[in-house]
Amino acid sequence: MPGSTPRAAALPVIATTAALLLCSCSAGAGTGEARDSTAVQSGKRLSAVLGTAKDSAGPAPAVPGARPGGTVTVANLVDYPHLDPQKIYSGESYSTSLLWGRQLTQYQVVDGRPTLVGDLATDTGTPSDGGRTWTYHLKDGIAWEDGKPITAEHVKYGIERTFAPGFEAGPTYWPEWLTGSKDRSSAVKKYGGPKDGDLDDIEIPDDKTIVFHFPRPEADVPYMAAQSSSSPVREDKDSGTGYDVKPFATGPYRIVEHKQNRSLTLERNPYWKAETDPIRHQYPDRFEFTFGKQTLNTAQEVLNGRGDGPTTVSTKNELPPELFATAERDPAKRKLIVSGSRGAYTNDLYIKNSRVTDPEVRKAIHYLLPRAQARQVLGGPHVGDFATTLSSPAVVGWKKYDLYPVAPTGDITKAKEHLARAKKKVTKLTYAYSADSLQQDRLAQVLGDAFAKAGVKLVVKRLEPSAFYNEVFRGPAPYDLWLNTTSVDWPTPSTLLPDSFHSKLDALNNSIRYANPKVDRELERIESIGDARRKADALIALEEVVMKDVPVVPFLYCGISEFRGADIGGAAIHPIYGAISAVDLYLKKS
Repeated sequence: MPGSTPRAAALPVIATTAALLLCSCSAGAGTGEARDSTAVQSGKRLSAVLGTAKDSAGPAPAVPGARPGGTVTVANLVDYPHLDPQKIYSGESYSTSLLWGRQLTQYQVVDGRPTLVGDLATDTGTPSDGGRTWTYHLKDGIAWEDGKPITAEHVKYGIERTFAPGFEAGPTYWPEWLTGSKDRSSAVKKYGGPKDGDLDDIEIPDDKTIVFHFPRPEADVPYMAAQSSSSPVREDKDSGTGYDVKPFATGPYRIVEHKQNRSLTLERNPYWKAETDPIRHQYPDRFEFTFGKQTLNTAQEVLNGRGDGPTTVSTKNELPPELFATAERDPAKRKLIVSGSRGAYTNDLYIKNSRVTDPEVRKAIHYLLPRAQARQVLGGPHVGDFATTLSSPAVVGWKKYDLYPVAPTGDITKAKEHLARAKKKVTKLTYAYSADSLQQDRLAQVLGDAFAKAGVKLVVKRLEPSAFYNEVFRGPAPYDLWLNTTSVDWPTPSTLLPDSFHSKLDALNNSIRYANPKVDRELERIESIGDARRKADALIALEEVVMKDVPVVPFLYCGISEFRGADIGGAAIHPIYGAISAVDLYLKKS
C-alpha cells in the first residue's frame, strides 16, 4: 500500500531496510487464529476486483461475533506524520484513517477478499471518451461530523489542495493526471491550488455529481480514487497546518483530541450512517491511541495479559523478533499474533545498472544471493516466501514466472560461469545498508561470505538510517547493491514499471538507473491504453522482458506479523494496506 516503488512523491510509503527485518511474509490468513502459508507459497494471493453499485451500498458486512461498546487502546511507537488526508501516503496510515475519513472509492474486505467499491460514490466510477472522462455520483445521506451534507464541491476542493504548496508529501497522481504533466512541479505551474480559483478539469454539474476530465486515457482512476487524497475537505474547516493535527471527520469516528507524539482520542461520530458505508463499522465507543512506549514493552503486556494488554492492539508495530519464537511455542500467545500478506510489498536486492552494466554480472549476482541463509538471519521461514517475480502476487494480473531458477542456497557454480562470460573481470562490488539492527550486520556478513566463494569481494558500507535513502538514491552514489522493500500504490501494475523503470526518470524514481530503449517505447505505448485490464496485462507481460535483463534480484514476497490483546476481536491484516484493519475491531468483553 501501503506503498509504491521509488518515485519522488512515494518515498513515505517505501519501507526502509529495517522494515524488512520485521516483515513476516506468508504467515497465513491474518486472523490471528490460523497460520497456513500454502496460499502464499502457491502464488494464489487475492487481488482486488471492481465491485458493482450493489456492492457499494451499505452497510458493511458484519464481522462475525462482533459486539458494540468499550474502548480499544491502540499502542504504536510513533505518532502519524500526517492526518491531513491530502498528505497521507503510507499503507497503515491509509488503513487507520478510515476510522474518521471517507473517499470516493475504497476496499471492502470480506473473508480476506478485497473488492474495490464506491465509498462516498455510488459505484467505482463511469468512464467515457476512451477513459479521458470519469463521472462519479455521491450517495444520499452522507454527512460531516457536524451533520452538514458532503457535496461534490467538497470533494473537488480536497483534490484541488493536492496542487498547493505544502502538499508535496502526498500522492501526486491528481495533479499529474489532471494536467497531463510528468511531475508535480510542472502540474503546479499549470494550476497552483484552490487559491487560483476553480480547476476547470473538474466539473460539478450539481451537488451530487463530479466529473473529471483528463487529457489522456486513465484506466486506474477507480483505484486512485481510493487514496486518501480523494477525501473531501470543507473550505470553512480547512485550518491549514492545523488540519494535519485534527481533520474534520466523515467516517464513523471523530477526533476528540490529538496531543502530538503522545495520544489521539476518537469517539463515535453521531452523523455517520452505516447504511451509506460498505467499508466501516462503529463497534467500539472509543479508540485511545498512545505513542512513545517501546514496542517490546507493549508486546510483553499484550502477550502476558498485563495491565491494558487484553484490550490493546498495535496497528503499526510488528511483534519483536525476540518474542516471536516464545509466542509460537505457546498456543494461547500464538493466537494473539495477527499475521498476513503485507499487501503488494516485495523485497529485492537492487543492482545499480549504471555501475554494474554487464547483464552477465547481474545474472551472477542473482545466483550468488543465498536466499535461505539471508532469510534465516532475518528471522527464519516466517519472514517471507522466496520471490521469483518483480511484482507481488497481490497485484491484479500477476503471473508466476522464474526466468533463472536457482536453489534457495544459491548456485556458486552458475555464478562463476556467468562471471567468466563477463566482458570485464569483476573482483569487487559494494553493498550499502541501513545500520539500525544486528540482523542487518549479520546479513551483510552472509552476503560477503557468499560472494567471496565466487572470487568477488563485497565491500560493505554501513549508513546511518536517516541518511540511507538520500545516500543510496543519488545518481552518482558509489554503491552497486542494496536491499529495498517497495510496493505499488494500488493493486495493479500501473505504478511499478512506469514509475521506476523508464530511462528518463530521475535517480530518486529509477534508482537503479535501468535503461532499455525497447522497454521505454513499450511503456509509452501502454500509457495510452484506457482499459484497466488490458493495461495490466500489457505491463505484466513487459515485466518479464525487463527481468530478462536482471535489473534487480527478487528476494521476498512480504507480509507482516502484528499483535492484539486477548479481548480484541476482528483483528486481521488488511490485504491492500498491509496492517491490522482498525475499522473491523471490537471488544469481546468490556
